[in-house]
Order: sequence, then C-alpha cells, then structure tokens
Amino acid sequence: MGEIRESYAVIVKKGPSQFQFWLIALIVGVVSGAAAVGFRIGIELLQSFLYRTTDINHLHTHLGRLSWMWIVLIPTLGGLAVGLILHRFTPDGRVRSVADVIEGAALHRGRVEMKEGLASALASLLTLSSGGSSGREGPVVHLAGVIATRTSEWIKADGITGRNLLGCAVAAAVSASFNAPIAGALFALEVVLRHFAIHAFAPIVVASVAGTVVSRLAFGDVSEFVLSSRTFLQFYLELPAFFILGLVSGLVAVVLMRSIFWADQLGNRVQAALDIPGWARPMAAGLLLGVIALAFPHIIGVGYETTARALAGRMLLEEAIVLAALKVLAVSITMAGRMGGGVFSPALMVGGLTGLAYGLIATGVFPDVSGEPTLYALAGMGAVAAAVLGAPISTTLIIFELTGDWHTGLAVMVAVSMSTALSSRMVAQSFFLTLLARRNLQLAAGPQAYLLGMYSVNAVMRPLDHEHAAPFDQLEELAAEGTYVTAGQTLTDAMQLFDRTGAAFIPVMKAAFGDQPATIIGAVFQVDALRTFNRALAATAAEEHS
Repeated sequence: MGEIRESYAVIVKKGPSQFQFWLIALIVGVVSGAAAVGFRIGIELLQSFLYRTTDINHLHTHLGRLSWMWIVLIPTLGGLAVGLILHRFTPDGRVRSVADVIEGAALHRGRVEMKEGLASALASLLTLSSGGSSGREGPVVHLAGVIATRTSEWIKADGITGRNLLGCAVAAAVSASFNAPIAGALFALEVVLRHFAIHAFAPIVVASVAGTVVSRLAFGDVSEFVLSSRTFLQFYLELPAFFILGLVSGLVAVVLMRSIFWADQLGNRVQAALDIPGWARPMAAGLLLGVIALAFPHIIGVGYETTARALAGRMLLEEAIVLAALKVLAVSITMAGRMGGGVFSPALMVGGLTGLAYGLIATGVFPDVSGEPTLYALAGMGAVAAAVLGAPISTTLIIFELTGDWHTGLAVMVAVSMSTALSSRMVAQSFFLTLLARRNLQLAAGPQAYLLGMYSVNAVMRPLDHEHAAPFDQLEELAAEGTYVTAGQTLTDAMQLFDRTGAAFIPVMKAAFGDQPATIIGAVFQVDALRTFNRALAATAAEEHS
C-alpha cells in the first residue's frame, strides 16, 4: 500500500511517465469498454422486459403482434421518465452527447460534465429501451468522457494529458460498441481530438484494443451485420454510379441533419406557445413516436433489424424509400423532444436504405454493368454516416469492421469521399460541429476561431496599481463612451472591441451589485491579448504536431 500511495503522489506531483500513462490508458480503456458493454446489455435487458420479447434483434417483427396500447404507452412513459431525470439533474434539460465531448477536448482541458453526463447516460438508456429512435454511440461516448474526466481529476492531469485520456476513453467505448478497434482509435483522433499527433496515437490504440477485448469477451468476435452474399463490384464501368451515390448520400445526410435542427426549433416554439414544462417535452415526443410506430414499428429503437434487411436486399424499392423518410422523421422527433441517444446508428439505417433504393434503380436500369444492390446499400450506409459524423476515415473503417467485408473498399471510399465533400459545404463540416455552432461555439474553423474564448479578460488584465497601468482618466472616458468589458467576459469580446475602436487598451469593469455602482478595476491591452493568443496558438500547434 505504501508503494501505491508513493506512486500516486508522484503522478499527482510530476505527472505520469510514458509507461505510467500507457498503464492508465489501458485501465481507462478496460473501464470504458466495460461501460459500453454494460450500456448495451442494459438496453437489451430493459427493452426485452418492456416489450415482453426474448429476441430484440427482431423487435419490429414482434411489435406487429403487440397490443396497440403498449406500442403507444411504452415510449410515452419512457419519455416522461427521461424528462424527469433531465429536469432534476441538468440545468438545461439537454442530453449530453458527442458534441459535448468535442467541446470538452477543445475548450475544457479534456473534461466533460460528470453529473449531467451520468444523468444523460441514464436518460439515453431509457430512451433507447422504450422506443426512442436514436443510436447508442452518443451516450456511450459521453459516458466514456465522464470516466476520463474522473481519471484526469484524480491524477490532476494537465490539458494535453486530459485530452489524451479523453481520446483513450472514447476510442475504447466506440471499439467496444461496434467491435471495431481500428475505427475506434481513428474516431477518437479524427472526431474528438481532431488531430493525429504521434504522442496520442499509441495510448489511444492501447485503450481501443482493450475496449475491443472487453467487447469480444462479452459478445464474441462477431460482425454487427452479416451480408447475405459476397458483394461484387463491376470495376471501372460501375464506379461512376458510386460517385453519384455519394452525392445523393451527401444530400440525404444534409436533409437528416437539417431536419433535426428544424424540428428542434419547432419544438422550442411549440413549447413556448403552449407553455409546456421542460420535463413534459420528451413525453410528448414519445407519444408521437408511439403513434407512428402503430403503422411503422421499424422506427422504434436503434433500427439494426431494418438496416440488416437493407444490407441483405430483402426490401422493395418503395419500402426502402418510405422507411428512410420515416426514420428521418422519427430521429428528428426524438432529438427535438430531448429524449437522448446518438445519430450514428440512425445515419447507418438511413444510409443503408438510401443506398439500397439507389442500387435497385441503378441495377434495374443498367443490369448488364451493375453488381448487387446490396453493395450500394453498404456504400450508402457509409456515405451518409460519414457525412453526418464528418469522419470519412473512421466511418469507412467502421463499415468494413461492422460487416467484415473488405473487398468492396473502392466503392465505399468513392461514395464516402463525395458525400463528405458535398455535405461539408452545406453544414459546418458535421452534425456535431454544427450543433456546437448553434451554441455559438465556432470549433469548425479551427483553434484560431475559439482560443480567445478560453481566456477571461481577468487573466491578462493590468490592474490599476500595475506599474504599466493605463491612465485612469482615459479609462473613464472610454467607459463613459460604452467602450469597456466586464470582468466575466472573454478575450473574444475584447478583441471585437479592439477591432471596432482601434483602441490600445479597454477598461475592465466590475458589474454593479446592490447599492454598489459599476467600477473600473483595470484594463486589458491589445498587445497583451495578442501575446496570449499567439502563445495559445503555439501551444496548440506543438500539441497537434508532437
């Protein structure tokens, strides 16, 4: 015990050595992988209990034999439970997901909200078990972020170490969720950390492998989807069709993302107009989903049964088109209703249905130069998901690892490249970055767009007693003109004032409180703000290229 305490003291005081950090990464990978496995098992058990079935892989088929009352009531009550949990444990009634993990990596030294994260995981578990039409990867990624945050706080990790631990946890969770170790590691680098620095690569791979081992011990080494037959591509002649499929998939991905955002805005307006309490909003969404499920039970849950049918080609053209449109509607209702869950699995389902519909048309028009429609379903699945996630590399690999089919890489890569190229011109690179942009967090433009927002004016302010303080009479003149910042504002606000006024310095005001008037407590100089910005840029560049 003495040696353990001594080692812990060294880690806290000096930071972990490379070997120690890899060991911590391994432990974080195992715990995060176990959390992802536990989350999946929890969904299966609760879903089996609620819908009274032992085969949740064919839940949609089972729903056809269930009383209409239960089909409507289960998602409604599930939404009510979700609303009460979020109302009690989150300040804004919002489920935390991948976007919040990206924000934590960029702005908060690799930390995410822990209490809100645990509440969101429970809310998403209830959502997916009771009929919400979303995916499990979003809550699993944030749950892994909570584990990494707790570890970072325990060892008092700095920003670089905290971000690397966050990447390790995310990689393990994704790998365990989809039995995809390569894609899990690249997802953490491509989507969460958004760089491929050498110093982060090795521990993230270690954690990703650990998560996969945990998953395979629980479920075996099996692919999520099994293709009914070997896909076959008519090379050269058929490739142009996959270029077009990529463009179609990019448009479908944009429709999916914008539908979610539009539905959220509509939900806000309806809630305000009808004065609906926040805790009742998920219940209303669950009710809508239950009503739709009476005619189309395919929208219930993650939707892997329908996705598997699309990849097997066991679906007519009209059915594929209708189900794709209904899935977009159901996902939009789920997200706008603040029910929880992620968008990756819905994107896979919509993409598979889109690709199958396109493939049925293409092979029908050009039967002599076309392969199987299921190949188009596979490529469409990857293309839509890659555009939604903004992650063409990791998504392509996830498709390969989910299906176990490595012989159709060219078709998938062509479709993915075209879909991401098109969709990135129409949204802020991905669903997650667009979601953050709607919260006024401009991460898509790179560090130069958000680094100033990480620093309070207090951090660079020269107080009134500073040896190089600004003249007080000039500060008073600027304050009287309305040219000032308050102590709680950031350097982003200060730089906007500098650009507008051309001033060399700006007064910092302490806001009025009670009978005490607002007072000048110092000044922020443009040269100090620029110096801080340059140092932050240099540190970011050093981290990303080390």
